[in-house]
Amino acid sequence: MPFSRRENTHCCESKAQGKGIGPDNQEDVHYIKRSPSSPQGAPKKRSAFVDLTNTKTVQNEACVKNSKAPKKTQSNKVVIKANQNNLKVSKHVFFEEQCKKAEDQTDRVDDSISSDLGVSPAKEQPAVQEQKIPEEFDVDQEQSGDCLMSPEYAKEIFDYLRDREEKFVLTDYMHAQPDLNASMRGILIDWMVEVQENFELNHETLYLAVKLTDHYLSITSVTRDSLQLIGSTAMLIAAKFEERCPPGIDDFLYICDDTYERQEFLVMERNILQGLNFDINIPVPYRFLRRYAKVAHASMETLTLARYVCELSLLELELVPERASCLASACLLLALITSRLGGWTPALQHHSSYTLRELSPLVRRLYAMLASPADENLRAVENKYSHKVFFEVASIPLVHIETLEAALSDPDFTLD
Repeated sequence: MPFSRRENTHCCESKAQGKGIGPDNQEDVHYIKRSPSSPQGAPKKRSAFVDLTNTKTVQNEACVKNSKAPKKTQSNKVVIKANQNNLKVSKHVFFEEQCKKAEDQTDRVDDSISSDLGVSPAKEQPAVQEQKIPEEFDVDQEQSGDCLMSPEYAKEIFDYLRDREEKFVLTDYMHAQPDLNASMRGILIDWMVEVQENFELNHETLYLAVKLTDHYLSITSVTRDSLQLIGSTAMLIAAKFEERCPPGIDDFLYICDDTYERQEFLVMERNILQGLNFDINIPVPYRFLRRYAKVAHASMETLTLARYVCELSLLELELVPERASCLASACLLLALITSRLGGWTPALQHHSSYTLRELSPLVRRLYAMLASPADENLRAVENKYSHKVFFEVASIPLVHIETLEAALSDPDFTLD
């Protein structure tokens, strides 16, 4: 049964403590006191700038001058208007001549500098550089008119994420945890999957929370009593980073059955952020998976199957060192082979920078993970993807091992 979010009872209340509260619920700022203009002591009323400047004085002087000036006849008006037009034309011509002289002088200076240095004058660079993506591999053409999708920089963005994920490569850290083991971590991740489903959080939140948990456990020795607190706090931080309306501490206190106190959450949140140097923008495989599925023109069912494999991999401690982009590529390749949609295409290799030979070992490990018997204590992911909303991909049978090996050995392999 989904956990219901509690209403936030800690609302901000404005209290008047020695300061007046204005009509807009804002505290009045203490200015220099002015002498009141009424017996009740109300502030002095004024129109804009009248009592701060000499606007009224200037206006009065202008009125006096206008009254003393002689009245203009109709002939005088015509002459004045003609003179004003001639003045405008002369100013415009003079301005154009000055601009032309300045441009000619600038060109002569640039040519002289270029000749002294032996360098030819530089050509004007285009405002936006042309894409280097081959036309047959350009999957962002259909979104060229949508500036929110940034189609001109989509590949560069994911190439940057690939470079950035090298900063967050982990190793097997469990040997440095005297009170933990791989089974405890699996139970924690399985519970975090249930939390993400019950709170209806984004999948990116779940993946980032798992990353935060692994990175914190890799640098800090903890006891098993605080393991759920670490996972809950990591989910809280990830929700603040990814969600538009993240759950609060009260929600996590509720799902933890009040095992921990609010202050413990605050202390753990500070410890995790300080341990990661507040750098929590960690690349996650889910983002790469959606990108590569778009490149492969995969259906939603095939993408969901790849997501199922990728989410199952979160439970496996031996897959923690894998790069997010590599894991996403391997999950998609296994889903394509299982759905009998072919193998690793040149377009996928271009956008992911992974060859079929590089992905084959990881695909075999993922296949072995799916073929092994499921742990009865870790059924959250399987139950989640057995629902009709997720096309019941958890019940899709695996391909035969010979078919898998044939697809991994031949880049041009196609399933009949």
